[in-house]
Parts: sequence; structure tokens; C-alpha cells
Amino acid sequence: MLLADVIRILDEAYPPRLAEGWDSVGLVCGDPAAEVTRVLACVDVTADVVDAALDQGVQLIVAHHPLLLRGVDTVAASTPKGALVHRLITGGCALFTAHTNADRAHGGVNDALAAALGLTVTGPVEYLDQARPLDRWGVMVPSEQADEVLAAMFAAGAGRVGEYSECAWRVDGTGQFLPGTAANPAVGAVGEPTTVRETRVELVADRSARAEIERALRRAHPYEEPAFDVLELVGGEREWGLGRVGSLPEAVPLREFTERAARGLGVAVRAAGDPDAPVRTVAVCGGAGDSLLGTVSRLGVDAYVTGDLRHHPVDEHLRAGGPAVLDAGHWGTEFPWCAAVAELLGSVLDARVYDRPTDPFTVRA
Repeated sequence: MLLADVIRILDEAYPPRLAEGWDSVGLVCGDPAAEVTRVLACVDVTADVVDAALDQGVQLIVAHHPLLLRGVDTVAASTPKGALVHRLITGGCALFTAHTNADRAHGGVNDALAAALGLTVTGPVEYLDQARPLDRWGVMVPSEQADEVLAAMFAAGAGRVGEYSECAWRVDGTGQFLPGTAANPAVGAVGEPTTVRETRVELVADRSARAEIERALRRAHPYEEPAFDVLELVGGEREWGLGRVGSLPEAVPLREFTERAARGLGVAVRAAGDPDAPVRTVAVCGGAGDSLLGTVSRLGVDAYVTGDLRHHPVDEHLRAGGPAVLDAGHWGTEFPWCAAVAELLGSVLDARVYDRPTDPFTVRA
């Protein structure tokens, strides 16, 4: 398989558009026209990882953490990272990075972490704007009043798609109805079949704005009983957002859940909270996740699993009544994704996982 074909698979699984603006994702080095038969997945690109890749005849490393990120102005072989780039190029091994895009994508870092903990995922901790649950509205309105009704719905928040606003579909047709004896029709008369030239307008809207949009529609619509439908849209499964929320099959004490997490992740785990408190609903965020402490508190979960937690933010979080927190380390919470990459590519390539920890903390006493 050509490297370009492998990149297409990875980009579909972890869309680059999901990455943070400051991030560096995609192909770091390598020729898209080169052939690939063997892939190695890892969290960090270290000298040991490069050694293993070249020793095993790997033509592509897929890493989570970017080797080159901020302030890179040289890849000279005299620099630590530049030396790795030179070794990769001369050894015929490409390097590809999926970082914050893999954090957010469905089937990425956070889904792998949730699966390792035995959670059934119900959604993200934070939705991406473009991945928020959407409704599709369909409204029948006399053609002469279509602009007025659309304007009211736009003002209530409907019709926004990415960087575009006032988006709608319109099609003209003929509507008919028979007003009942208790009706007060704006068009036609009681007991008389009526036909009228109507326009059907369709547009999307954030599901959370449903009530406000319906009020705006009814105020602007000339009919006593507006005809409209609202469909909940599915899709954007690969664009859920940051973190995951899920549940265990049954509640267990925090002490037991911590032990299960350590076994499931294969790393040391520390927890903060009441050891005997029941844990059923859990939020997770691979890597450094203390920036989401406030968010998970509002979700009402029983526990939050992440890495790189600091003393004071956790102390303040617990004082404010937040859920228990578990720290499984940065590498420990992201490593499960490597197996997901190997599974993604394993049907078309020899896909392997570098399973020795690349956590810089290698000595514990």
C-alpha cells in the first residue's frame, strides 16, 4: 500500500480539521508515493521507538504526540529531534502524527481510554461546535410569508452551518386543508376545502434552541396552526469533541474502581475522593485534563479519569463538591489508543504497537 493511501485512512479516522489551531498533525516526514507494509503505533517518538522501527523494518510510525511542534526552525542532525528525523529519512521510515484530532475523533484516544476502563460511552465531555446535536426543521408557509418566517427562525438561532448563517432549503408547492367548525383560519373559510401556494423551508438548528425556535416560528407564521416537523439528526460521529462520558455496568466503590483502572490500563493510578463513595458514571480525558475539572463537575458524574493532575486544582475541585478524580498519568491514559491504530490499519498492513512506556518518568522508588 502507498503511504498516501495509509494517510487517507488515518485522516478519515482522525480528521485533521478537528485539531487545535496550535497543533501540528499529519505527515512529518516521508514520501507519500513510497510503499508501506509495516506500521508501528506509539505515544511518543523517542530514540528507542526509532530504533525499534528501523530494527523491525517499519516504513511508518504513527505517533500521538508531535515530534515537532512549537518554535521549530531547524531539523539539523546536531539537534536531538533533528537527529531522529534524519535517522527516519535515511532509514526509509515515515512519521505521521494524530494528536488533538485523535483526542476528539470518535474511535480515538478517549474512546480507547473509556473502553480500557470498561465504560459504555454516552457522549463527549465537551461537544465541538460543529458536532452539537442538531434538529432539522421543515416548515410549510404561504410563499408570500416565507421570508418573514425564515427571518424569525434565523434570529432565534436556526440556519447556522459552520461559518455560514441563514442557510435554508426552499421548494414551492400547493398545500390544502379543511378548516373545522372551531377554527379561525387566516386563509380560507370554515367548512370549505382550501388550497394555497406554499413554500416548504428546511433548515438545521442546535437542538438546545428548539423551544426558542418554535416560539419564533409560531409568532411569525400567519397560520393559526402552523404545519412543521422537527427531526433529530444523527451523524458527526467522528467529531464528538473532547473527553468522553460513560457508565459502568454497576456501581462500585471508588477504591475498587481505582484498582480496576490500574489493572485495565496497566499503570499506577492515584485517586482523590471518598474511597467508599459509589462510582457508576465516569468522565475521561486522555493526557493532561485538569482544565476540564469544572466541566465534569457540571456533568454530575461520579468520577473523572485523566492525567497530569496538580495538587491545588484538585484540592479546590474537591472542596467545591466535584466528583472523585483519578490520575493515571499522561502516557497511561493515551497508550490504549495505540491498539486502536493497530486495529484500524491491521486489515491492510502489518500493524504493531510499541508497548514499552515512553513516559519520561522511568524510575520510581
